[in-house]
Amino acid sequence: QQKHSYKMFQGGFGLQGNSSSGSPIKGCKLKFNAKGNGVDKMDRFIPSRSATDFEAANFILNGENGDVSMSPAKEEYQKLIAVNLNVPESGRILAFKQKAPAAPEGFDNGLKGLYNQNLGPLTSKKQYRHIPSTQERILDAPELLDDYYLNLLDWSCTNTIAVALGRSVYLWNASTGAADELCQCPVEGDYICSVAWGSDGNFLAIGTSDAKLQIWDVVRKKQVRELVGHTNRVSCAAWNGSILSSGGRDSLINNWDVRKRRDEACIASLRVHEQEVCGLKWSPCGQQLASGGNDNNLCIFDSNFRLQHKVQAHCAAVKALAWCPFQANLLASGGGTADRCMKFWNTHTGALLHSVDTGSQVCALQWSRHEREILSSHGYSKNQLCLWRYPSLTKVAELMGHSGRVLHMATSPDGASVVTAGADETIRFWKVFGEPPPPKMMDKMGLVAGGTMV
Repeated sequence: QQKHSYKMFQGGFGLQGNSSSGSPIKGCKLKFNAKGNGVDKMDRFIPSRSATDFEAANFILNGENGDVSMSPAKEEYQKLIAVNLNVPESGRILAFKQKAPAAPEGFDNGLKGLYNQNLGPLTSKKQYRHIPSTQERILDAPELLDDYYLNLLDWSCTNTIAVALGRSVYLWNASTGAADELCQCPVEGDYICSVAWGSDGNFLAIGTSDAKLQIWDVVRKKQVRELVGHTNRVSCAAWNGSILSSGGRDSLINNWDVRKRRDEACIASLRVHEQEVCGLKWSPCGQQLASGGNDNNLCIFDSNFRLQHKVQAHCAAVKALAWCPFQANLLASGGGTADRCMKFWNTHTGALLHSVDTGSQVCALQWSRHEREILSSHGYSKNQLCLWRYPSLTKVAELMGHSGRVLHMATSPDGASVVTAGADETIRFWKVFGEPPPPKMMDKMGLVAGGTMV
C-alpha cells in the first residue's frame, strides 16, 4: 500500500513518499504569491485531504520533475496511467473542494421527495402600495349641517352620491359629474337628518327633522313611501334587503318591512337606548344589527330583533359603526370627543378585542374591501383621516385637508375611494384603499347588489 507523509519547508511544504515504481518522490517546494516581506501579507494554504487525489499528485510530480528525455515506450506508458487514473492534463495536486460526480443519465433519486417535502412555496416580498396624501377632488357643499349626530352622506352601488344640504337632498353622479336636486322639505325650518341607499341603488331612504321616514325612487324622482312611527327627528337609517331600520332622537329603533302596507309596515320597535340613536348598521350577511346612541351604549340585535349584547365601554356618544367585510362577527365602533377611542368587538360573544385611543373625536369608520385596513374620520381637534392596519392597529397614513371636523364618510362601489363631508362645507374624494379586485372577485365579496326591494 502506498504511503505518504508531509514535510514542512521554509515558505511552504512538500509531499514525500514512495511511488508505485518504488522511486522516491522529490520534495516539491510550494511558493506563495506574497508581496513584501511583512508577515501580515503572507498567506496560508489549508488543503482539504478529502478533496486531494494523492494518486494524481504522485503522477503529476513524477511527470513534472522526471527526466525530460523519455523513451516512446515510457511516454506511452505514462499516458496509459493518466487515462486509467482520470488525471486531467492540467491537474491540481491540492484542492480546497471537489465537486461531486454527476449522476448517470436517467438516474432517479428516490429520496428527492423526502428532502423537499418541507419546502413551502416561494413567497414574494409584499409590495406596499402608495397612499396619496391629498384629495383627488373637492366639491362645495353649502349649508351642510355641522351636527355630529346626523348621517348626511351615502354612496350607492350605481356610483351616485346622495348628500343632504340643509332642507334639500342632492344626487351627484360620480361617473359623469352631473348633479341634480332630488327633493326638498316643504316646510321652512325643517331639514334632512339622514340618507341611506338601498342595496340596488334605485331607492333612497330619507329621514327628516319632522319625524318622517321617506323612500324615494331616484330613477323616477318620485316619493313612493312615507313611514310614520317616530316622534322626533330620524337621525339614521340602514337597509337589510326589504327591511329598513331607522333610529331617532326619541331613542326608538323602528324596523319596517317595505313590502307591507302602511299600517303593517312596522314589524318591530325597539327601545334600548335612553337618548338619541345616532348610529345604525346591518351586518353584510344581514344576521345582526348594531346601534349606537348618545347614551354611550352600543347594542347588538339578531335578525329577529332580539337584544344580544348591550355594552357601555365608550365614554361618549357612539355614532361611528362599521362591520368588517372579511370577518362576519367583527364590528368597529368609535366614540365622541370625551372618548376618542376606536374599539373592535366580537359580536357573537360581546367580547372587546382591541381598543386604540385615536386622539380625536371619531366621526365615521370605513373598512377596506381589498386590504385588512380601516379608515377613521375625526373631528376635534385635528379634523383628519387616519388609515389603520388591522389587527396590529398601526397607523399607516394620516390625511389632512378638511378645516372642520370630518362628519361623514362613504366608500365607492369598487372599494378603492372614499368620499368625506366636513363641517367646512366641502366634499372631498380620497383614493386610499388601492385598486379594486377583478370582477369575479368582486362578486365573491358581495359588491354586486341584487333585485328590487320596494
